Amino acid sequence: MAGVGARSELLNVLGDVKARVQDKLGICDFPMPQFILIGKQSVGKSRLIESLAGETFNFISGTLGSRRPTVLEFRNVASEKTSRWFVRDRMTSQWNEHPISTVMKLVGDAHEELGETVSAEPICVRIQSPACVDMQIVDLPGFRDFALDRSKQELCDRIEELVKTFMRDPRNVMLCVEQCGDAANMATLGKCREIDPKLQRTILVRTKLDKYYSDLTSDNVNQWVDGFGDLPETLVRFALTLPWWKDGDKPPKSFVELRDDFNNQDTRQMTEKNLKPQYRDTIGFRSFAVFMEKKIEYMFADAINPVLDNLKSLKSKSIQKDQSLRTEFEETDPHRILSTTRECGTSFATALRHVMEGIPNLSTGRLTLSDELKAFHEHHQKIGSDHFVMLPSQDFINLDDYIEYLTNEIQIGAADAEVNGGAQFRRVMAEVEIFLRFSEIAVETKKRDVIQARGVSMSSLTWRDVVVKLLSNEAHLPLQRRVQYVGERIKWFFQVQKDAVLDFMGSLEGNPQASMYSSLLWKNVKLINQNPMIKHLVFTTYDQACARQLNQFIELFENMLTSTFANPWVFLKGATVSGYTEDGDAAMPSIDDTKERIPKEIQSRSGIESTLSKWLLDIPTESHQIDEAVDKVQMLVLKTYSFIRSQVCDQVELFAESFFKLPMLRRLEEDMNRIALSDTDKQNYQARRSRLEGEVTKVRENIQEVEDCIQRLEGFKLKCSAQRAF
Repeated sequence: MAGVGARSELLNVLGDVKARVQDKLGICDFPMPQFILIGKQSVGKSRLIESLAGETFNFISGTLGSRRPTVLEFRNVASEKTSRWFVRDRMTSQWNEHPISTVMKLVGDAHEELGETVSAEPICVRIQSPACVDMQIVDLPGFRDFALDRSKQELCDRIEELVKTFMRDPRNVMLCVEQCGDAANMATLGKCREIDPKLQRTILVRTKLDKYYSDLTSDNVNQWVDGFGDLPETLVRFALTLPWWKDGDKPPKSFVELRDDFNNQDTRQMTEKNLKPQYRDTIGFRSFAVFMEKKIEYMFADAINPVLDNLKSLKSKSIQKDQSLRTEFEETDPHRILSTTRECGTSFATALRHVMEGIPNLSTGRLTLSDELKAFHEHHQKIGSDHFVMLPSQDFINLDDYIEYLTNEIQIGAADAEVNGGAQFRRVMAEVEIFLRFSEIAVETKKRDVIQARGVSMSSLTWRDVVVKLLSNEAHLPLQRRVQYVGERIKWFFQVQKDAVLDFMGSLEGNPQASMYSSLLWKNVKLINQNPMIKHLVFTTYDQACARQLNQFIELFENMLTSTFANPWVFLKGATVSGYTEDGDAAMPSIDDTKERIPKEIQSRSGIESTLSKWLLDIPTESHQIDEAVDKVQMLVLKTYSFIRSQVCDQVELFAESFFKLPMLRRLEEDMNRIALSDTDKQNYQARRSRLEGEVTKVRENIQEVEDCIQRLEGFKLKCSAQRAF
């Protein structure tokens, strides 16, 4: 029965589409129908596969048997004079032709390398022959009835779970192989019934029919075929004898001739026993092969729409990729590459400003306060940062304790909300302000320190001078180290906005709101995402800008602190309070009103300074009152520091805006326009351009392949529809 199914146009279409999609496009997971072969060991699964292939072979899988799926793809090629064998390389996914002996060894090695474990990764074998059925079967490891020890039992359990994983896939049709016998005792069929209760995806194949001839008579043959009531009427079932000969002897005929002989013997024997005509199509290999040919035709006809949808989706993605690659190829022209890179960087800088303004539907990079702080700490622990304090106070046991304080006690705004961009920056400002407010003078001011700080000079030293000395010596450093934390938090915030910025740029394509922004944003983000060199240069420049602004922020903030502690009295002057009210006309004030207002403003501005001056006057200067003086100086140092800390914390957002965020956003475009290419960058760009040229050619070839597959499938679909109409 050479060339089973070779005339089926459907199978030719199936084979062609599968070859194009899997071989030329390298796509393995494609929604084509397939059969899985299941059964216990030694029930005839291997001989059934040989019958479908039209020749004998023996996959050697060691003493432990098969432990992974074997995907067998049968290609009926009428023009082939002998069979050809191929194995798909598991590393490259390419088909390589081998002699059959090498194929057997490769398959055996693939099983043996697993030891007493199993794997769902298949070994794929293809047979091209004029005598095989054009279809695909997944040969699964056989179920084991018993195990000699615990390790073998564990292997049995793993094999059963592996097989059931394939059985649960609704696309798979199960070829359940059992020996002829009592239908009530078929264990594998029972497993199929567990997963497929109505046995709609199950085909029962009963082998070794010739051994059961003597038990069948005209009185029981029809009941036996029907399973004596133990098989549901809807179950598709076959009974057949596969080619066999005595061990040690050579086959008396070719395998294909033996296959036909045993098929004829089955049909003759069952006919002589008065098998009803309605059951005769379930006897013999020929009936099974004809059914399989029709079954795969109907399966593929049902799957043709999902396959077409998949192909059309693949075509759409390939066209988009082709457009992106061609754009990148044009933009990486040696004469334009520098300007292209700078333009991409400028677009990134522009998009960053929009992200900081707030984008409602931007989900990439969103973090809760807890996740944000944990990621920040993890980052600095990895790089070994020790130049700033990671927790605001030693009273906190760990980071979780600090987070719980922020969330439950302070109830910082939006702590549990996942945010990014400007909203996240506002939350950072709230957190760092709280962090700064934990700053305390590092050591207790002792009597000796107060006396030592007073000393003598050419002019008399006042208690005001002593307080300034003590503040500069003991209070400057704790605040300074916490300011370093503030700078690092802001720098890290900007660094983690990269993905959000790219996501925003990419989301504009085809978006109704795209008209509100520059079209260069979504065009240039494709180049950034596709070209690693452009992304590297843009991100490197961005990181350098963040680092520069951190240094500038720390420098300016430290200068402010230095000047503050050098003359805290000027810093602590109260702000001017205007006397405007909501009532009254908005008329220009008269000269008399202005003259009256100015003294009041000057007086209110010196509020804290006056209070501190009063406290200074209360400190005794006599030597016998030194203990009282020390107590009051200590109190004044703490009070003054608390005033300075409050003023700094009240204005930390202003400092962050002025010293970091605004200079960062204003100068970033300028930084991007200064990107320069090194000789190495130019060489990498040239290498990338060469690869792009090959990728563009390959994508266009893939588009043509997919288009041809779509046209062939749609043509076949129309033809089938026309035939079914008649």
